Amino acid sequence: MSHARQADEILLGFTRALRAAGVPVTQDRAHGFLAAVAVLGADEQRATYTAGRATLCAGPDDLARYDQVFEAYFNARDGLPRLRPAQATAPGFSSLPDVEGSGEGEPGEDTVRATASAAEVLRHRDVADLSTAERQRLSAMFATLRLRPPQRRTARHQRWHRGEVDAHRTLRSSLRRMGEPADIAWRRRGVRPRRVVLLIDVSGSMSGYADALLRLGHRFTQAGRPSGAVVETFTLGTRLTHVTRAMRLRDPERALVAAGDTVPDWSGGTRLGETLRIFLDRWGQRGLARGSVVVVFSDGWERGDPELLATQMARLQRIAHRVVWVNPHRGKTGYEPVQQGVVAALPYVDDFVAGHSLATFAELAELVSRA
Repeated sequence: MSHARQADEILLGFTRALRAAGVPVTQDRAHGFLAAVAVLGADEQRATYTAGRATLCAGPDDLARYDQVFEAYFNARDGLPRLRPAQATAPGFSSLPDVEGSGEGEPGEDTVRATASAAEVLRHRDVADLSTAERQRLSAMFATLRLRPPQRRTARHQRWHRGEVDAHRTLRSSLRRMGEPADIAWRRRGVRPRRVVLLIDVSGSMSGYADALLRLGHRFTQAGRPSGAVVETFTLGTRLTHVTRAMRLRDPERALVAAGDTVPDWSGGTRLGETLRIFLDRWGQRGLARGSVVVVFSDGWERGDPELLATQMARLQRIAHRVVWVNPHRGKTGYEPVQQGVVAALPYVDDFVAGHSLATFAELAELVSRA
């Protein structure tokens, strides 16, 4: 494979990563991106960055995702797709060692394949076991999660091309024609985004997952903004903390810093029953949890009274549309739900799922979108 062809493959791989992250990259935009890079030259990373923003982003909402995916794909610190400077293709990239082939492919193909394989392995790794460099790389990969807010039907109807007959509009159309037959008008129940409430355990036993779970909460919040979906985020520990305002910051790093400044009980104890009671008394009964999809992230290590937790989970189930419990140990070999908190909560949970890797987060996002 020629150097120019190898460069095009890596740049097209970047457009595919953008598409997976939700940026509507069409074939025309991808070809325009390649043409722009060819004109601007490939010896400056800033040139490729600017060319991509100008040709691949359809609107302001795409810019934040573009920046995150660009950092994830072309971040020299973590060994992501790079070409040697002598190839003069991808701009400003650190060098990769030559990949020795077995005669069945070109080095460029092996590089792209090895990179894709490493990213896929990282998606399935337990986030609590990652090194600092791997955590940084995984943080950028959160931009690839495709999140769609769940929908609920409203009492109002809206015009549609099929569904049930809209007798009122059909009759009015006929009267405008002096009684002559008119086209049949159709309608359907309107839909609106359903509220999502995230309750994230930040106690000591969950400290290895807290950063990733807050990043997931940030992605849920940002994904819901274009459609007007409401995502509320709370942390649970020895007390309840409302961190939605921090999660609404567009930049994930600033959002996590703001959340860190807000939460006073990082890596402390766990009083799930007590904090859940406070949530329901102060927020849930007032409507925040009513009809919502409530997602609880916790391993179930309860220091308080399990009976209190069971009582509060029963209250939550009665007012929520769906209750999902995400346990980071759920998907591990040999796991048994024997913790006091899990045993108390399970009878009142609609879904009990794993949540220890980016792959399980993607499965959770699909589950929530269908709720």
